[in-house]
Amino acid sequence: MKARTIRAWSWVHKWSSLVSTVFLLMLCVTGLPLVFTHELDEVLLHEPWQPKNPDGPLLDLDQVLSAALALHPGEVPAFMSFDEDRPVVNVTSRAPDAPAGQYSFEPIDQTSGEVAPLVAGHPVMEFLLQLHTDMFLGLAGMLFLGAMGLMLVAALVSGVVLYAPFMRRLPFGTVRASKAARTRWLDYHNLLGVVTLAWVLVVGTTGVVNTLATPIIAFWKDTALKELTVAYDAPAPAGRRASLDAAVKRAQAALPGMTLQFVAFPGSTYSTDHHYAVFFHGDTPLTKHMTTPALIDARTGELAAVASMPWYVKTLSLSQPLHFGDYGGLGLKIVWALLDIATIVILISGLYLWLAKRRKPA
Repeated sequence: MKARTIRAWSWVHKWSSLVSTVFLLMLCVTGLPLVFTHELDEVLLHEPWQPKNPDGPLLDLDQVLSAALALHPGEVPAFMSFDEDRPVVNVTSRAPDAPAGQYSFEPIDQTSGEVAPLVAGHPVMEFLLQLHTDMFLGLAGMLFLGAMGLMLVAALVSGVVLYAPFMRRLPFGTVRASKAARTRWLDYHNLLGVVTLAWVLVVGTTGVVNTLATPIIAFWKDTALKELTVAYDAPAPAGRRASLDAAVKRAQAALPGMTLQFVAFPGSTYSTDHHYAVFFHGDTPLTKHMTTPALIDARTGELAAVASMPWYVKTLSLSQPLHFGDYGGLGLKIVWALLDIATIVILISGLYLWLAKRRKPA
């Protein structure tokens, strides 16, 4: 490789790394506990609870919805989700004039219609997740972190290009322990970078995809779902909608063998102004993260379409759990955590190497 080419790649590696290092360190440090979110929440927040009528019949979804909305007069439903390990239905609602992102949330015991204990993330974990997702800056923060993810990819590619000539002079994995501290750290930096390359690329790329969640869903609504709204002249008013319970049963009949995940009401993020969007997922570690919505006409209760997700939404669905290693149980999460720690060492050592070089006398 020519000296000029090496200098160009070195410039790319240096500046893509320097620009993104602080933010990537923040993502790695906050991401480490987030890998174990489920386990930590179970330890920190677990409280025994029994439904009021464990052997009694379950309320239908219309009754559950009425019970939740009675607690928030004037609000309209946005989402309904279902706990996997207890007979609780979670109803999310909002005032018609509420600012974006402002919701009410009520977990309803489906055996009684009473409010069940809230199962939410620990405040510290919620803080870390928000910081990791958008730095409390909303969409702008997400897109900025996506740009930092692209910087990471550039740093990885340029690092591999620069490491290739180095490998021709020394055996793979060589750490020159007898040399000066800067040389030793350079060897550790290069070795860890190559060993973790594939993992960092996967996590970095899925992180970039995750930052595009809002525009991806908006594009899906404006394209794949647009043709379903042409026949309607106005949104379906809340007081004139078909039975929610019947709509969900109609959707279940259209997608047998799949697990009910959540319902998006007309006008919410994941639906149109005219449909209940009833989302289902599979039961395998892979298909559990692949959702398929059945769209039910909110006026008539009839099935409008089974809207298979396009490739870009499927990519988003798979990227979110893969980013945190949420596919293979605790064992995979431990591997993810160890690789995360190795990445922190790479970032800190890279910063140290740059500072040490600047301090080196001419």
